[in-house]
Amino acid sequence: MAEARIILQGVGKRYGALWALRHVDCAFHAGEVVMLIGPNASGKTTLIKSLLGLVRPTEGLIKVNDEVIGSDPAYRRAIGYMPQISQFPATLTIGQLLEMMADIRELGKSELEDSLVEELGLAAQLDKRLSTLSGGTKQKVSAVLALRTRPSILVMDEPTAGLDPVSSKRVLQRAAAVRDTGGTVLITSHLMEEVESLADRVAYLEDGTLKFLLPVQEVLERTGAKRVSEALPRMLESNAMSNIL
Repeated sequence: MAEARIILQGVGKRYGALWALRHVDCAFHAGEVVMLIGPNASGKTTLIKSLLGLVRPTEGLIKVNDEVIGSDPAYRRAIGYMPQISQFPATLTIGQLLEMMADIRELGKSELEDSLVEELGLAAQLDKRLSTLSGGTKQKVSAVLALRTRPSILVMDEPTAGLDPVSSKRVLQRAAAVRDTGGTVLITSHLMEEVESLADRVAYLEDGTLKFLLPVQEVLERTGAKRVSEALPRMLESNAMSNIL
């Protein structure tokens, strides 16, 4: 089996009396794309924030590249993150933001992958202030930031939201390239049809509990469906899940 890049052991997160995550045990491996799905308030965002160190689990532990994550954020250098909604400094231009983030990570130009800037049509917009950008253009900037450091782990939260079809395709192709070079990719999306052909496994969260983590092909075979979007309701409505965990 491929190396486990991310391991969650008994991870739970409680906000007051509410458990956003409940005893999550799983591993995500090198060379795979995992589609993380579930209804609103299922725990997806909390899982991602826990992985990124933005929140600390109430119980359990998370390992990234065999290192238990704690207060030292150094492990995040291996992670590229594309949030659903990016908050950029309004007074900076696109070019200034790219330079600032490279400086923060102490990366020289030869260590960066900037071809996506051209592919997404941002090369002619580097002098534009971030406060003037449309939502779709901000998404493109977010994609560039997530991918330009050549991450071994890529986390994408609704990556195609607001993107035109061509840009969506190019961003997902880059995610596939991370996987194909031995990286680990986690993608959350409500648009399952867009990303299911890219995914190797699908993880389903509900009420903070990981209900299943299975190869996409197995999910389809268990339900007789042709698409994950069709298979999921069948999994939930039948007894197909009773023998999963």
